[in-house]
Amino acid sequence: MRFNVFKNTVLLFVLVFISCGSGNKSEDQRPKTEESKDYAQTSNKEEILKQVPDDKTIIVGANQTEAYLPLLKGKRVGIVANQTSVVFKGNKNEIATSQKATSNDTYTHLVDSLVALKVDVKKVFSPEHGFRGTADAGEVVKDGLDTKTGLPIVSLYGKNKKPSPEQLKGLDIVIFDIQDVGARFYTYISSLHYVMEACAEANIPVLILDRPNPNGHYIDGPILEKEHKSFVGMHPIPVVHGMTIGEYAQMINGEKWLENGVQSAITVIAMKNYTHETVYDLPINPSPNLPNAKSINLYPSLCFFEGTNVSAGRGTDKQFQIFGSPFLDTTMFPYTYTFTPQPNVGSKHPKHENKVCYGMDLSTSTYLSRLDLNYLIEAYQATENKETFFNDFFTKLAGTRELQKQIESKHTAYEIKKTWVRGLAAYDTMRQPYLLYK
Repeated sequence: MRFNVFKNTVLLFVLVFISCGSGNKSEDQRPKTEESKDYAQTSNKEEILKQVPDDKTIIVGANQTEAYLPLLKGKRVGIVANQTSVVFKGNKNEIATSQKATSNDTYTHLVDSLVALKVDVKKVFSPEHGFRGTADAGEVVKDGLDTKTGLPIVSLYGKNKKPSPEQLKGLDIVIFDIQDVGARFYTYISSLHYVMEACAEANIPVLILDRPNPNGHYIDGPILEKEHKSFVGMHPIPVVHGMTIGEYAQMINGEKWLENGVQSAITVIAMKNYTHETVYDLPINPSPNLPNAKSINLYPSLCFFEGTNVSAGRGTDKQFQIFGSPFLDTTMFPYTYTFTPQPNVGSKHPKHENKVCYGMDLSTSTYLSRLDLNYLIEAYQATENKETFFNDFFTKLAGTRELQKQIESKHTAYEIKKTWVRGLAAYDTMRQPYLLYK
C-alpha cells in the first residue's frame, strides 16, 4: 500500500515560533541565526512518514457509486469536471500513487462512467485549464463538445466564471468533482464558490465528490483582506487553507459567503480512510504546471513569484520546483543554477522566454509542512532594480498589501510570520465545525 501518514500533527501553537528557515541542501549555506532556526516540522519525507495499513485504503468520493447513484436516478445531470475527475479501478478501489495514472487500465473518467451507467448527463462545465487540463494558466477556455461523448462543454473560466441561468436550465442536479491542491490562489475553490452560488439561485442541488488535499496537513499564510478579493482569492482564509473541497464547500455555506447569503443545497460524498495527516501523491496532474508531488508541495511558497519578475519555472520541466530571473545579482545570490524558459504544454509564452535565468533548484529539497518565505525574500534582496521586482498581481496573490511592504522593509521571514499568528488562530477556530476528517 502506497499511502503514507505524518507521524506528528503540526500544532497551531507552533506557528508562534515558525521562522520559515529552509531545510534543503542549498539553504544549508545560509548562516544559522536565531531568526533563521527552523522550528516548523520539516525533515526528509521518508523520515516523517509511515505506511498506512492495507485495510486503510483511501476511497475517494467518486469511487463510492453506491452512495451517489441513487441521488442521480431520474435526474438530468450537469458535471463540473476536468482530467482529475475519475473513478479508479483495482482492488478496494486502491489508487496507485507511486506512479502517474496514465491509461484506462487505471481509471475511468467520471463522465464516461456515468454515461455507461445510463445516468442522464446533459453537459459538462470545465474550470481553468479546461476539461482535459491542457490550457495555460489564465488562458481563455472556449465552450465546445467532448469528442468522446458528444456532450456540450461549458467553460467556467474567462468572462464566464459563474454558470448562467440559461446554462443551468434543464438540470436537476450538478456534480462537482475536481482535485484541488489546498492553496487559496488555486482557482478551483473559486469555481466551487460560483457553482454553489449559481445553483443556489436556481434551486439546483450540488453533489460534491470529495478528494484528498495534498497540502491538507497544515495551514499557513496571511489572511485575505476583503478589499483584495479576486478570482485567485475570494474568501478571508490563509494561503494554505487545510481543507478538502467537501469541507470547503461546507465552510462557504456556513460562513454565508455566497451572494446575498444564499445557501447551496450540497451533499458531500466523503472519503473513507482519509485524514488530514495523510500524504497523497496525486496520480493525475491537477494542471499542466504542477507535474509532480514536489511541485504541489512547493506551490504555496513559490506561487508568490507569479506576482514578481522572477520565474517559478514555467516553460521548463521543473515547474514550481525552481525559481530564477535574469535580474538576480549572483554576487548577492550565490547559487549556480540556471535555466532558460521555452514554450511548452501549459505555458505557451513563459516569463523570460529564451532568456537565461539565475536562481535555485528545489527539486530535491526537503518536504515542507509550512509556507517558506525565504525564497521570495532572498530573490528580492538579490534583485538589482528592486522597483521592478513586484507587480500588481502580487497583492492579489498575497491577499494583503502588508507582505510586500514587509519584504521591502527588510523584515525577516520570522518577523513576518509572527504577524500571521492571530489571524491563523482565528481561522483555525472558524474552520473546525466544517472539517469532515481528523
